[in-house]
Amino acid sequence: MRIGLLYAMKGEIESMLTEETPLLQEKAGVSFYRIREDIIACCGGVGKVNAAMATQLFIDLYHPDLMMNVGVAGSFEDLPIGTLVLPDRFMQHDMDTSGIGDPVGLISTVNRMDFPTARQDEARAALDGMGITYRVGSVATGDWFATECDRARWIADTFRPLLIEMEGCAAAQVCWRNDVEFLALKSVSDCVLAHHDFYFNFPQAMRDLNKTALPLAERLLEG
Repeated sequence: MRIGLLYAMKGEIESMLTEETPLLQEKAGVSFYRIREDIIACCGGVGKVNAAMATQLFIDLYHPDLMMNVGVAGSFEDLPIGTLVLPDRFMQHDMDTSGIGDPVGLISTVNRMDFPTARQDEARAALDGMGITYRVGSVATGDWFATECDRARWIADTFRPLLIEMEGCAAAQVCWRNDVEFLALKSVSDCVLAHHDFYFNFPQAMRDLNKTALPLAERLLEG
């Protein structure tokens, strides 16, 4: 079994890398690193197109059995910053062909509104076994950095997601079309509809997230 870890920004993957971490190759601007014998990570870029391209490259080059998207996300609930979330499904909040009668969010190519994640029971058992506290919920993806405004409230009311971010559903859709299992692990960076006088320490958040993401991937390999 081989697992691929998909990150958006270089800052998200840095705490996973050491001087000895092999850079396998760079392809179309995407860097691929061997983290363990059967765990490869890449940094694909921000947004849906970058995530989709990196995921397809990953599948074509390394043939993973499971892709896991790791990164930060905004929350629609007033959760503590740094809360870990194991997503159970992804949607695209900016997909809209309602002008021809489709429901908002329908992805007509595959005729789906959402994409469920794989290996939920195994992932939950692994996190429970590590003593990790986490939430489970859905994620809305779109090419928009969410801020408190009418658009954010519309997304919350329309899709009822727990989180919002910019890559996950694009990767999930590519995995779906390639028959590759997809999973994700997210860390809450901010609460979109709430005000917090809290400094978000991004490097520390990613260090903490990767301290869970890598053992989770290792346990899934063993399982």
